[in-house]
Amino acid sequence: MVSCAATNSLLTLSDMTSHKRIGILTSGGDCAGLNAAIRAVVHRAIDTYNWEPIGIFRATQGLMERPIGAVKLTIPLVDRLLVMGGTYLGTTNKGNPFAFPMENGELLDRSPEIIEGYHQLGLDAIVGIGGDGSLAILRKICQQGGMNFVAIPKTIDNDVGVTEHSIGFDTAVNIATEALDRLHFTAASHSRAMILEVMGRDAGHIAISAGIAGGADVILIPEIPYTIANLCERIRLRQLEGKNYSLIIVSEAVKTECGEIVQVDTNRYGGIGHYLATKIAAASGAETRVTTLGHTQRGGMPSPLDRLIASAFGVAAVDLIAEEKFDRMVAWQRREVISVPIEEAISQYCAVNPQSTLVKTARGLGIYLGD
Repeated sequence: MVSCAATNSLLTLSDMTSHKRIGILTSGGDCAGLNAAIRAVVHRAIDTYNWEPIGIFRATQGLMERPIGAVKLTIPLVDRLLVMGGTYLGTTNKGNPFAFPMENGELLDRSPEIIEGYHQLGLDAIVGIGGDGSLAILRKICQQGGMNFVAIPKTIDNDVGVTEHSIGFDTAVNIATEALDRLHFTAASHSRAMILEVMGRDAGHIAISAGIAGGADVILIPEIPYTIANLCERIRLRQLEGKNYSLIIVSEAVKTECGEIVQVDTNRYGGIGHYLATKIAAASGAETRVTTLGHTQRGGMPSPLDRLIASAFGVAAVDLIAEEKFDRMVAWQRREVISVPIEEAISQYCAVNPQSTLVKTARGLGIYLGD
């Protein structure tokens, strides 16, 4: 893969053609499927509309740089990206442009630099791929600077409002499910309670989906309370039934019984698996082990579903620009791509509904969820 630094170049008004020029950037955490979306935007822009797509490096940071961190995107360049994980354009989830940390410790509003970069490139519109936080920031900048903006949702947490699927979620679920599949055998061999901690900063979508698909005995998500006593009782009942092991999947955002979030540091969740292991061992005597998937859920080749959804989103986003329907986000509903106002999408946080079909399915399978 060509590095961002190697292809950095200043694209100015003198490079413009008589056709539309649209920018594309990826913002926030990386995930599988971003490159498939970039590829789709480029294909639709060139093949259908004869427009010029411009890739912007490192999210809004590329627009702050002088020379601007951007590159002309071509079909030969992006066609090799379909199966690649991560993002060719690079990304960042640090540094709010409205309060950007400088080397001297000062917080500076750098949104005017981003707006200036957009106009220097002569862009007619920009496609931003991100989660709810990134999209909220991008939308505010675009409104402030008179920039035409269309959004594509991505997040392994699948918590962006309105859309049933966000880019990256399916791949993350596949990875977590495969991990459970593998843990079954070592858990049974050693008569252990195996705990798998998965991502999900505030929502339990990965845990509930992978837990059902991977045959977990316990699924703990932040949306449903639990007690150590009831959890250990479920393990004890399995032992009485001759089931000498248990598989437990837990979302990183699950709190302790005291209502505390376990964190690696002030910015990162992590450690609830080890907390549970200590409590379970002390209360039930079960030998426990913990596996934390961490960033493996973000990496690797995107699943076929993520490639499909990312491709459909990319094509639809370019069509919205052609129709001059700005300040909108593409979304997946009932097997179709629709568009909704970005404000509507980011104002409706999508946590797991305790009355949802997946929760009812888990309970129907005898999986302990809490309560």
